[in-house]
Amino acid sequence: MFSKIIFSTLFFLSACGFAQNTKTSNTVLMRGTPVRTYSKLPTVNKPAPKFTLTDVDMKEQTLDSYKGKYVILNIFPSVDTGVCSASVHHFNEDAANLPNTVVLCISKDLPFAQKRFCGAEGIKNVVMLSDFRSDFGWNYGVEMIDSPMKGLLSRAVVVIDPSGNIIYEEQVSDISQEPNYEAAINAVKG
Repeated sequence: MFSKIIFSTLFFLSACGFAQNTKTSNTVLMRGTPVRTYSKLPTVNKPAPKFTLTDVDMKEQTLDSYKGKYVILNIFPSVDTGVCSASVHHFNEDAANLPNTVVLCISKDLPFAQKRFCGAEGIKNVVMLSDFRSDFGWNYGVEMIDSPMKGLLSRAVVVIDPSGNIIYEEQVSDISQEPNYEAAINAVKG
């Protein structure tokens, strides 16, 4: 009898989606090896999912904090890797030339590490935000759900227009490669 109750409960939870991932995962590569992310990026021409992230001063920042601007989300695993560092540097240079635009560099790195990195590297034209205590990775579908990188964010770029709609997205197919900077910048330039 007890085993029937357990089986029935597990069946119910599974049917309701509690015991399994109800979204369809996405696959990216890490130096050629498949890695699954929670799901796919949000769709172009749809409103960007809201988020609350932590800045380098441990203050919460939301998508609404940047309302009325173009927002480039530079999403990556960690500032302590060469490719991630390169993407922050690249967007730091490009951000200075884009009117009414902010670049948010988002990773699971702690705000202390992000602040140290920016100080050491002279990064001043982007905003570093941490997903260490939010559900951003799940809402944007970029959190890796297997491999040694499990729990970190995959490499992606999302561009949001001043009205809050997504106008460009790129899930980088291999996270060991840099994103298409030119396409993201062109999305802002229109």
